[in-house]
Amino acid sequence: MPKHYRLPGKKKEGNAAKYITRSQAVKYLQVSLSVFRKLCILKGIFPRDPKKKVKGNHHTYYHVKDILFLKHEPLLEMLRDIRAYEKKVKKAGMKKNWDLVERLNKQKPTYSLDRLVKERYPTFIDALRDLDDCLTMVHLFAALPAVEREHIQVGQIHKCRRLSHEWQAYISRTHKLRKTFLSVKGIYYQAEVQGQTITWLTPHALQQVLPTDVDYNIMLTFLEFYETLLGFVNFKLYQSINMKYPPIIDSRLEALAADIYALSRYFDANSRASVVESIDVSSSEESELKLARLQHHPPTNEHGALMNLVEDVGEKDEDDGETTECRNFFKDMKFFLSREVPRESLLFVIPAFGGVVSWEGEGAPFPESDQSITHQIVDRPTQSRKFLSREYVQPQWIYDCVNFRVILPTDEYLVGRVPPPHLSPFVDNEAEGHVPEYAEAIKRLQAAARKEVLPLPGAGEEDLGDPQNLLGIIDRAEEIEAAEKKRKMAILQKQYLDELKMELEGCNYYDRSNVSKQKDAEGTDADANVSKKKDAEGTDADEVPLPDLKQIAEDADNMSKVLISRKKRKLLEAMEIGKERKRAHVKLLKERKKKIDEAEKSG
Repeated sequence: MPKHYRLPGKKKEGNAAKYITRSQAVKYLQVSLSVFRKLCILKGIFPRDPKKKVKGNHHTYYHVKDILFLKHEPLLEMLRDIRAYEKKVKKAGMKKNWDLVERLNKQKPTYSLDRLVKERYPTFIDALRDLDDCLTMVHLFAALPAVEREHIQVGQIHKCRRLSHEWQAYISRTHKLRKTFLSVKGIYYQAEVQGQTITWLTPHALQQVLPTDVDYNIMLTFLEFYETLLGFVNFKLYQSINMKYPPIIDSRLEALAADIYALSRYFDANSRASVVESIDVSSSEESELKLARLQHHPPTNEHGALMNLVEDVGEKDEDDGETTECRNFFKDMKFFLSREVPRESLLFVIPAFGGVVSWEGEGAPFPESDQSITHQIVDRPTQSRKFLSREYVQPQWIYDCVNFRVILPTDEYLVGRVPPPHLSPFVDNEAEGHVPEYAEAIKRLQAAARKEVLPLPGAGEEDLGDPQNLLGIIDRAEEIEAAEKKRKMAILQKQYLDELKMELEGCNYYDRSNVSKQKDAEGTDADANVSKKKDAEGTDADEVPLPDLKQIAEDADNMSKVLISRKKRKLLEAMEIGKERKRAHVKLLKERKKKIDEAEKSG
């Protein structure tokens, strides 16, 4: 009997019992492929990749438990009812029974995704961890045009804009924004909410062109779930800062496309109202507390008063050091935006770091002629009218200052000049092996702002012990201590190298040191005679040449590769190829920089 022979009717085992193909799952659930895709997206079920694919490599596999999970989903019955309803409407329309069509349109079945959101994200932290794709999708559809051919409705666009502006208003109000980067794809943002790092991408404010090779039905299904998820998250976040949700914004500012500013005004109005209400409540509680103490009776709301005090202390201690730094970064600065700059992005970034901002147009909080404006953001080659009391900079200056947490000099960002390179805050230059020149200049500006000590250009970290390579003022005691520390390190390093050399020769370091002391005691004459004899006889026959240290290291590396498994060896080789590719890229960048410097010197 063959090894893999199975009798007819015997129960399946292994991967054949754990996984089924997509066509088998659709047939088992008795739904269409589009309904199956929608159900999987809403429930968060994705295809699997089994080690042994029973039906072949050209099939898509799902776990059997996932399909059984879908079988008992109440949403499946609702989708079947919607399918039957659409058939009834179509049949009535074909029969031209318009009364029945109108009656059916009023009875259209609907469903809610609230239960699925709570099911997939049991805690609020779980929802925050999975918010990156949600925010990117919502911001993308907020910038798309409404296209009836692709079933992109106007209501969905307005809802995405509202949700995205509510999220940005919360981040800006609580000063949770940490990084931002302008790229060709769009603008990257990174915020830190309740200890979770959230990164999302927003498209540029340009006319979007819809590609034809994208399945918008799948994207709209994802959007349907993400809208519900972001609505829950915004509700929870607004409740955490004692704000009503959904917010009520000024319709005039909303018509002028100043939604974020309208939301900021809503925050200010609610905060003032809450302060007044808390003052009234605290005064009444204080009077009641005094009256109860005089009458030797406990107050009715003493526990509530203590809880309010605890909550106030908790709110004061909630902000960490980075949030406080972001709140005071653009403090006492007023910005004015010209009409050619990305207004929506700057209205989000500048208030998130404590700045006051206005723009050119209706609904602005203050006009361009305000003398208290410190910076005006422009993006044109020339400026016809200038105020001497302010500085004119390009928009990149805002983003660079925010990323590196230092107010950069405005000389490189003036109107008409080519700005310095816009460095990404998401790249670790030390890990990449190449530190751009402008990054080193910014690092020195940061050290000067924090009053730190850094080595001069061209000196490494090992030269920090040399007092002459230090940038700053150091007293004499610290200078002597640094020099002594460096001398001791040099002695220890020399001793370690001597021990390593003696070990390769096959003798002990301490025996060699005793031999050297005895040789020193013999006198200079004996040393001279020995040296003459050696010169006469040539190289001693007993002397053994030192082995090549580089060759020994290569042999040990090869032996370690032989002992590991093939899979790990392939992985190690791939890692080495990646490192070599990175080193080649760094070398290419240095060569380009060298050529540019030579061309500038010759020119």
